Amino acid sequence: MKTAAGFALLLGLTLFAALTLYEGAGDVATAFASVGFGALWIAALRLVQTFSASFAWRALLAKPRPKPWLFCKLRWVRESINNLLPVAQIGGDLLGARLLRNNGVPGGLASASVIVDLLAQTATQVIFTLVGVFFLVDSGADTDLTFAILAGMLIMAPALAGFWLAPRLLAMGWLDTLAAQVERRTGWASVGGLPALRAGLDIILRRRAGLTAALLIHMGIWFVGAVEIWLALHLLGDPRSFATAVTIESLGHAVKAVGFLIPGAWGVQEGGFIALCAAFGIGSPTAIALSLVKRIPDFVCGAPGLWLWRRMEGSSLSEFFFRDKLAPREESHGL
Repeated sequence: MKTAAGFALLLGLTLFAALTLYEGAGDVATAFASVGFGALWIAALRLVQTFSASFAWRALLAKPRPKPWLFCKLRWVRESINNLLPVAQIGGDLLGARLLRNNGVPGGLASASVIVDLLAQTATQVIFTLVGVFFLVDSGADTDLTFAILAGMLIMAPALAGFWLAPRLLAMGWLDTLAAQVERRTGWASVGGLPALRAGLDIILRRRAGLTAALLIHMGIWFVGAVEIWLALHLLGDPRSFATAVTIESLGHAVKAVGFLIPGAWGVQEGGFIALCAAFGIGSPTAIALSLVKRIPDFVCGAPGLWLWRRMEGSSLSEFFFRDKLAPREESHGL
């Protein structure tokens, strides 16, 4: 799996390098350098989004629940792993659920909270993307991104269906029977966590107040991300309206979803930004520099997040990279 992820990352970086060289590496570097210390403001905005998302996650759990700071740390870890390590985009979320379980939340409930949190995040992203499509059409801009945007929305759409299907799936007792049969025949103890997971989903999805709070918080976070774009364009010397920033941010995420198999969507994000920015008359070097500015928080915030993760795991980063596995814990409930 790591070999495949490494190959995908290499492919993405190659595409990124090709785009940068084709559009003019010198022009991209000049534009990127103009941001200067303003990049720290971009990183600060990313931390605001990360910590706000932790409150959305925490809202899904009923009281008594862990303190807010624990969720802040775990969300930080989730984002850092997903952004910096060559793992699938949900790798950090799986580890976040495990760390939450290690801090006293039952395994099934911890896993369910991460699943519903991802559903809420993706469902609101679909709505945010539709807002971007509206602004794009309203601006009269011509773009060739229609296929990529539709493909991205198709990838995100199952989250909306998930909210409708989950309560109905919870009522299907045959899932427990199937899990027991699979565990008995294969010896896979992790499958036995399915009943606990279903119970956790049942608890969370029946708490409408918590689910509503999570949806509202995630919806607001997407617009904070648009502030990143708005500020970055000002720092790059090509200021645009907030509506334009919302369009680039929302549709950029839709395009990025198409490249979810490539760690960090390297190359895919830059290509999407070039096409989107072109629709508003923003030059390609500035578009690539804008994408790089958006990546600054990935490293500035992500590196401490990785250190925090290994500290919470009780081991070092070298153990992850050179031992090639994480020590299993007891009662994993599928994690």
